Parts: sequence; C-alpha cells; structure tokens
Amino acid sequence: MTVSFNVNGQSVTVDDDGEMPLLWAIRDELKMTGTKFGCGIGACGACTVIVNGVATRSCVTAIEDVAGEDIVTIEGLAEPGNATAVQLAWIAEQVPQCGYCQSGMIMAATSLLAANASPTDADIDAAMTNICRCGTYPRIRKAIKHAAMLGGVSKSDDGEI
Repeated sequence: MTVSFNVNGQSVTVDDDGEMPLLWAIRDELKMTGTKFGCGIGACGACTVIVNGVATRSCVTAIEDVAGEDIVTIEGLAEPGNATAVQLAWIAEQVPQCGYCQSGMIMAATSLLAANASPTDADIDAAMTNICRCGTYPRIRKAIKHAAMLGGVSKSDDGEI
C-alpha cells in the first residue's frame, strides 16, 4: 500500500503495509531516529509525534490512518542550531537525566502549549501522560511553565541555543 503524508513540512510517500506503525515509517523508512520506541503499546509516550496539532503515539498509529495528514517529529520543531521555547526551557531546567523519553516529552509539551498557552498544574498532569523512568516530572512541570513564559511553542528571540 502506498501512503502519502507530510512530515516536518515535506511530502513523503511510504510503500508498505498500511497497518505498519507510523513509528517504523518515521524511523526505518524516513531515517529520522529522534522519535523513540519504548513500549510498543502506546503507554510510555517515547514515540510521541504531533499529528495535525495533536500529540499522538506513533507506535500504535497505522500509516494508513495518517494518509494526507501533517506530522511533526522532534527533528521538525526547529532548524539545526535553533530551538523552540520548549526546547530552551528543557535545557534551562535541566530536565533530562538519561534522555530516552525526552523527545516524546518535548512533543507532548509542545502540543499542550499550542493548545493552552498558560496551563495549570492540572492541565499539565492531564496532558503529560508520558512516562519518565528517571522521575524528572517536577523538572518537566517547571520547564513547561518556563516555556509558557518564553512564549510557548515559538522560537527564541535570537533563535539560537
């Protein structure tokens, strides 16, 4: 089955089983490895991408279900050498420990802030269902609030890290 969709602003076509998870199309077919495999059942969120503005678990999303859709991966948030407010806040608040879950966390936070520029703690709890085995949740919450003060999903003023 041939499926076409947009990834990071580029039109792509994948010729494979339509039930193939989007995660494998992104990683194996398109060679973008920032989106991680974690659990394979949509529970951990390491595979989170943004589909039409909504944080989506790519390990349980079939490519046939995203035909014609707009997808953003961690690689598409900013140009190399630049960072979004979320990415800058992640660095400033020293969120990562092992770092494995962080691309999915950043994608979920980006989706949250695009929908809600000033989230409460309850909003953050409801939106951030990704799992961090290192337990950096307090820093994640602090980084989301920091990013909201920086302008949410916009790029930094100078655009550089």
